[in-house]
Amino acid sequence: MRAGGKFQQAWLAESIRLREAHAGPLHDSNEVRRARAEGGSFSQRISRRAQLLGEREKLDQTLRHWWVIARWSLAALLVLAVLTGFGTALGAMGDGARPVNLLMVLAATLGLNLLTLLLWFAGLGVRSGDNGAWLGRVWLDVTQRLARGPDAALAPRALAGLLGRSGALRWSLSAVSHLAWLTALTSLLLTLLGVLSARRYTFNWETTLLSPDAFVGVTQALGWLPAKLGFTMPDEATIRISDGLHILPPDAHALWSNWLIGCVVVYGVIPRLAVFLFSGALARRGIRQAATLDTSQPGYASLRPRLMPPSEGIAPDAAAGLDSPAQIVPAPMSSGLAGGPIIVGLELATDTPWPPASLSAGIQNAGVVDTRDQRHALLDQLHAAPVPRLLVVCDSYQTPDRGTLAYIAELASYADEIRVTFTPAPATNHAGGGESRIDTWRSRLQAAGVSAQQIHVALADALAWVDGVQP
Repeated sequence: MRAGGKFQQAWLAESIRLREAHAGPLHDSNEVRRARAEGGSFSQRISRRAQLLGEREKLDQTLRHWWVIARWSLAALLVLAVLTGFGTALGAMGDGARPVNLLMVLAATLGLNLLTLLLWFAGLGVRSGDNGAWLGRVWLDVTQRLARGPDAALAPRALAGLLGRSGALRWSLSAVSHLAWLTALTSLLLTLLGVLSARRYTFNWETTLLSPDAFVGVTQALGWLPAKLGFTMPDEATIRISDGLHILPPDAHALWSNWLIGCVVVYGVIPRLAVFLFSGALARRGIRQAATLDTSQPGYASLRPRLMPPSEGIAPDAAAGLDSPAQIVPAPMSSGLAGGPIIVGLELATDTPWPPASLSAGIQNAGVVDTRDQRHALLDQLHAAPVPRLLVVCDSYQTPDRGTLAYIAELASYADEIRVTFTPAPATNHAGGGESRIDTWRSRLQAAGVSAQQIHVALADALAWVDGVQP
């Protein structure tokens, strides 16, 4: 089931889609932004978003863990098949102390195999179901039971859905089932060769209903195709005297051994090998088709406006003209961030002076961000040019909400170091209470992962840090 990285990406994307359909959309603004920045087609951006979310939510590890369990359970199934073939051969042949009934041995070694193979062929005309590949279904169910974890059920569901839409599921399960049967028959054949080489067996046919002529006809009909492949077959005289009432020469028992081995090879191993290769080829073709994302699936359409926006918002590339009225705040977003230290104001009061008067010339001013578009524009610029130091200036008279804290945490992912400080609004607009809000900011910032050392109450200390004057 290895179809390269594209199929693994499609499997992960399907897992993310099912999880969001069941538990609701994931917070993915950062992942969407990175997928958009890297470009590509819609399906490529979906795959990139899924990869980033999978790494964040540890879903990629879940899929790898499930696949390891699947391979081990398949190995266990094949070991069981080897033991089954070995035991069937020994049980059918016995210890050599009693004559071996040819019809009984043939029924014991090939009967169930031929019955299941005929059922599989009959199931080819059925659209639904697993096409008679019940061993493949057993393997999938056992693997699902062995996988543990909160998202363990997502892996087989996503895999079944992905392969089912391309028609590869039934052929994959068929290939697993035929592989198990082929392994059992190979083990049976090797065991037969071993016991026939190490022990002396006598063969005969015993029947009450069939006449000698009928047994001759059946034996010759079964031996016709093996004879075409080079297996030696007993002649009619040898068949007639193998009724248990005559003593056969040693050469006759050798002929019956060849006849038995030929029947197992021609009517057991070769058909199973053929249908295994056939199913495997169709499974591989279906897996290659499944590696191409079906973007019409529910959950993907809602991502198109975000991953493929009709127009990308960009920052202004020139200063306002002379005829434009002067505005102190909010300052326009800087469009030329070049990877140096940056200061940005976050939702400051409209009459807050910006930038700070003591701002050094070496510090880039990213302006004041208030709207969603401004937030996205800054994150897009930081994604293109990460910075060594980033200072976020907040209004201590505002109460921090989850969206603000999440945005600060997202900004931190694009900077080697980040600090948070506060600039109070003019006293005419606030009547005290700033200190208690700072305490709230402290507690909520630390809960969001910002350490106490990264929080400056005094703006001057924070400006000295971003300018590299103090650690």
